[in-house]
Amino acid sequence: MMKQRQGDPEGLERKTDLPDASGASISHPFLTLAIDDDPGILKFYEAVLAEKGVRVEGMLAPDRVLETIDALDPDLILLDFTLPGVDGMEVLNQIREHNAFARVVMITGNYSIETAVKAIQQGAADYVCKPITPEKLWDLVEDTKRLQVMEARAAGLEKEAIEVFNLEGMIGKEPSMRELFDLVRRVAPHLRTALITGETGTGKELVALALHNLSPRAKQRFSVFNCGALVESLAESQLFGHRKGSFTGALNDQPGLFEWANGGTVFLDEIGDLPPPTQSKLLRVLETGEIQKLGSPEPSHVDVQVIAATSRELSEEIKSGRFRPDLWYRLNMVQIHVPPLRERREDILLLASHFISTFSAKFSKDVRGASRKVETLLLNYSWPGNVRELLNTIGRAVMLTQNKALDEEDLPAALRESPRRPMEWLANQEKEAIESALAESKGKVAGPFGAAAKLGLHPNTLESKIKSLGISKNRFRTP
Repeated sequence: MMKQRQGDPEGLERKTDLPDASGASISHPFLTLAIDDDPGILKFYEAVLAEKGVRVEGMLAPDRVLETIDALDPDLILLDFTLPGVDGMEVLNQIREHNAFARVVMITGNYSIETAVKAIQQGAADYVCKPITPEKLWDLVEDTKRLQVMEARAAGLEKEAIEVFNLEGMIGKEPSMRELFDLVRRVAPHLRTALITGETGTGKELVALALHNLSPRAKQRFSVFNCGALVESLAESQLFGHRKGSFTGALNDQPGLFEWANGGTVFLDEIGDLPPPTQSKLLRVLETGEIQKLGSPEPSHVDVQVIAATSRELSEEIKSGRFRPDLWYRLNMVQIHVPPLRERREDILLLASHFISTFSAKFSKDVRGASRKVETLLLNYSWPGNVRELLNTIGRAVMLTQNKALDEEDLPAALRESPRRPMEWLANQEKEAIESALAESKGKVAGPFGAAAKLGLHPNTLESKIKSLGISKNRFRTP
């Protein structure tokens, strides 16, 4: 996920042009934070990089490194491996835990392959041996600039994906969700009744709202009623209204839900919990458009579209006698099934990114994304509570985190302790994502509209993955 740069307090002009999410270039100063106990090294960095218009801030000790990173938001951090009283690897871990997007290059006077591998595994972008030539310093800056360009493009594509694969607030690019969106668009203008099925937390109410908003009744009322929270003795009064004196406590005439929503849409959530006597009254409304208030001898006409939803298997409820089959037939003119999140793996990180942005703005925080560990945990988890659980998980994590990126410790124990999926599963997920990007780009890897740009990867990296996963690019190419 993209690292968005904070405003520069000194207003220095940046020499590096980066595209924003729309593709236009933006300019602000490239800043390098150098941490080394040798003042001569710091002066060397400053003199060499000044030739390229790069500003350098030096620190002789890392005692306030996290506060300095928060204040300066550097593009590149040069960290000496050997510092007085502290291990450079420990400082690297502190930085990466605090800001997963920080680009840290470890500098050492005693190179070893073991230490280099460990540093890279713990999040270092590179591991460089002293003495450093001016050319190597410039290369590190240019590599960072190229990475920023790729991150900006990837963020733009991610934002575009959220906009493209979005229907009335629902986000999904999995084929099952795209089919759902297409069905909603096609039936909404002609709808009278519909039944939405799916597990709790999948977003059935959002589907109902989309049906309403895309219908000719969009400017009329959308009324939500949870049948599971219905008081059975008051069911008819709540839905159809009552006349004054019709029962103890009926001190005034009261319109019911159907009368209040006349001309619009009534959404009956968890329709399977509706009491049998009320089911008969609802069936009459669907068949004749008439309601009868408690205590009133005359029926009145209403014009509403009725959308019902259930997380139960209504066929089983019918067999047990708890649900009327004729009511089911009436409601089931159009059935829309909302898939569970565990069947929408491709949507998990897209939804998470959207929720992070939403809650970051809501809580006035600067949370820019999630670490790789968090992304892996999100993909590993089975999400029994579906999208609602993901929404609440991300909201809680953004609220509590003190870092720029969500880390493993920001997640609830259920996610952190969930069984890890085998590497074969993760490889299959990666293969599916690459094949999807190749299909969209017609087999093209490089270029602004190639698969590498869509995935936020360097073309060489993507080519290597394509080869290791045994993917054939030719089958995605059009003649």
